Amino acid sequence: MAEPKILSTEEISKHNTAKDLWIVVDGQVWDLTNFAPEHPGGIGIILQHAGHDASQPYNEVHSPSLLPKTLTTSKFIGTLDTSTVSSAWAKPPPQQNPKVQLKNEKPPLDTLISTHDFEAVAERTLAPKTWAFYSSAATDLVTHKANSSFFDRIWFRPRVLRDVRRRDTRARILGREVEMPVFVSPAALARLVHPEGEKAIARACWGKGIVQCVSTNASFSIDEITSGLPSPSTSSPPLFFQLYVNKHRPHSERLLRTVWDSGIRTIFLTVDSPIAGKREADERVRMEEDQAAPMGQGKPVNDKKGGGLGRITGSFIDEGLEWGDLEWLRSVWRGKVVVKGVMGAEDARRALEWGVDGIVLSNHGGRNLDTSPPAILILLDIQRNAPQVFDKLEVYVDGGIRRGTDILKAICLGATAVSVGRTFLYALNYGQDGVEWLIDLLKDELSVAMALVGITDLGQAHPGLVNTGDLDHLVPVGESGHPYARWRRGGKSGGAKL
Repeated sequence: MAEPKILSTEEISKHNTAKDLWIVVDGQVWDLTNFAPEHPGGIGIILQHAGHDASQPYNEVHSPSLLPKTLTTSKFIGTLDTSTVSSAWAKPPPQQNPKVQLKNEKPPLDTLISTHDFEAVAERTLAPKTWAFYSSAATDLVTHKANSSFFDRIWFRPRVLRDVRRRDTRARILGREVEMPVFVSPAALARLVHPEGEKAIARACWGKGIVQCVSTNASFSIDEITSGLPSPSTSSPPLFFQLYVNKHRPHSERLLRTVWDSGIRTIFLTVDSPIAGKREADERVRMEEDQAAPMGQGKPVNDKKGGGLGRITGSFIDEGLEWGDLEWLRSVWRGKVVVKGVMGAEDARRALEWGVDGIVLSNHGGRNLDTSPPAILILLDIQRNAPQVFDKLEVYVDGGIRRGTDILKAICLGATAVSVGRTFLYALNYGQDGVEWLIDLLKDELSVAMALVGITDLGQAHPGLVNTGDLDHLVPVGESGHPYARWRRGGKSGGAKL
């Protein structure tokens, strides 16, 4: 094979129009003339960097392997002669959005001692759009705030004079042992936070013995995420995959085959997001029209509603998905199925009837329907109105987990495990080290909480160790329906679905 051409900046700069368009990415020169008009994010972002180095904006949102996979070898022109790079040539183009100016440098990782510390640093140091995307929630943020505040309304009933010298935080999730009953919630486009994105999270979780659930809208393909991990074994923590069902079902079927071939055996079917909620902080900050997920199909384009990444990148999701579609899913997926987004006892019973393996009690982090119930309140609803669910299904709580005490409260009330989303993304601000640090913090807080409550093993946790009196009056009683309001039929359908 011939040696690649060594190209000077003077030569590269000549190819800076839509009809003759070269860019440099990580020292490699590519001809994007034919590809640019078909680019999912539009030609504009590519033209901004025509004839120049586009490495930084490219690497913020794309996998390194994307160009070689997408373009033919004939489009690889050569490599950059770094000796010809001048400060003027390397200067970002004037039409590019200005670089984020950090209000404060990130403090040393070892000075962060709580989830709140990670969030505070993220707010100061992440790009405005990244912070808006991850921190935002629906409309007035009522549910988002209640997710965490409702945990504060549950009190412990500690036992004393117990030997708590040796404590064990280990648990089992779907038959596999993990170091603690916590897993990383699926979240989109983690590469917005750190170049290694989901790959860094996966390595940290693997090393620390907890589960990661990878999003359909991840920054990397599932193969790229799993390729950096050791070969799976029955003693290693499993990796789960979260599925948004595509309107074009064959695309989801191909994706599921890829997921299966990667070694993953459990999918989390998200059911609480037929459409995205109104996340005003996310809508207010315009997005770069070059932010796409390789496994999703949403096309990121600002529109008259704003620049909401969650809304626009989720435009491919099937709004017509219903319970009967679990038959289709079982026909194309041989592994375990967990339904993510259950918000009441009625649907928990439906999940049980459909024979799924688990449910996630979740309101999508308060990001969709504001004033939907907090996750811990949903757990109490199922305990009161559908207790049989706990005999057959694993039940996970997603939303509002900030402390080891929150984890223990959920376990005492019957949860198999909890999931944590935003905080792990904030920890990713420090790369793999940050994720590992956060895992250690949560595990230590859980262990301390266990000792002070008077237990040494999570199998000893039970409802008698908590007082839920401040929430009990909010837990529905009995079947669906309102305790006294009359139902006035209306609308084209003539009534509601129960």
